[in-house]
Amino acid sequence: MGVNASVLAIDAGNSKTDVALIGADGTVLSTARGGGFQPPAVGVEAAVDVLASAIGEALAKARAFSEPVDSVAHVSACLANADLPVEEQALAAALRARDWGRTVEVHNDTFAILRAGVDEPRGVAVVCGAGINCVGMVPDGRTARFPAIGRISGDWGGGAGLAEEAMWFAARAEDGRGEPTELVRTLPGHFGLGSMYALIEALHLGRVEFERRHELAPVLFATAVAGDPVAGALVDRLAEEVVAMASVALGRLDLLDEEAPVVLGGSVLAARHPQLDARIAELLAVRAPKAVLRVVTQPPVLGAGLLGLDRTGAAAAVHERLRAQYG
Repeated sequence: MGVNASVLAIDAGNSKTDVALIGADGTVLSTARGGGFQPPAVGVEAAVDVLASAIGEALAKARAFSEPVDSVAHVSACLANADLPVEEQALAAALRARDWGRTVEVHNDTFAILRAGVDEPRGVAVVCGAGINCVGMVPDGRTARFPAIGRISGDWGGGAGLAEEAMWFAARAEDGRGEPTELVRTLPGHFGLGSMYALIEALHLGRVEFERRHELAPVLFATAVAGDPVAGALVDRLAEEVVAMASVALGRLDLLDEEAPVVLGGSVLAARHPQLDARIAELLAVRAPKAVLRVVTQPPVLGAGLLGLDRTGAAAAVHERLRAQYG
């Protein structure tokens, strides 16, 4: 006879998928990693097939190293590209059709980062990786969120966006339309090129893959640290965006007047750039003086698992046992 898993936790990003089978006592029965989850590029069913591969591996590991899993009570899936509630609903239907668990709940993957960084389902998270997003939640089930699908939804920031802004200023500085900036040297220098014109040509003709532009975000921060005013202004603007999103989400959830965590995550914010960190703290102290800043270090699949345990009504000790296994 096999065991019954309480939660199948899924954290699926654009580049990788992590899954964890969690027992009723909070013990992680098995884990697996798979490819990226990209329904806009490959279609919903093909994207869910990627999840199926990782889930199959986790089930196989459970059979090999412990006991077979007979059933899963709840599937807690935090998915990239589930930016709108209507997309969450469609993806939840696709997951239900696979019959992986008795109940299924789909969240945008930013909720996994938030839940991983808080002790209870209460607070706000701002995530800045390739893009930027912000979500919030409180224990009564209310949430705050933004569409977060780019400029058409009012977004500014993220690693890719910062890189493009930096290139815009550097290109104009080099040809005389804009003010001087050291970015004209540091950005092309990252790729071993001697000018912005050479970098523009290389990106346009594909000699440097366009996706590699996100590599320029750390170059922008380094240029700001060296004292370049243009780069510094872009870092400050990102801080303003982070605080604007966080304070609006706190306000929507009636958390502005009480202590509440603001969790920072994603590659840009987790890098702990001193100028960015200091400016975020300075601005947040004005907009939300009782907010408590945290940087999440735990893996998002933990957050997906905790959301699943919230949904199943697991005891606090079960949550604590799961969290302890992720450090």
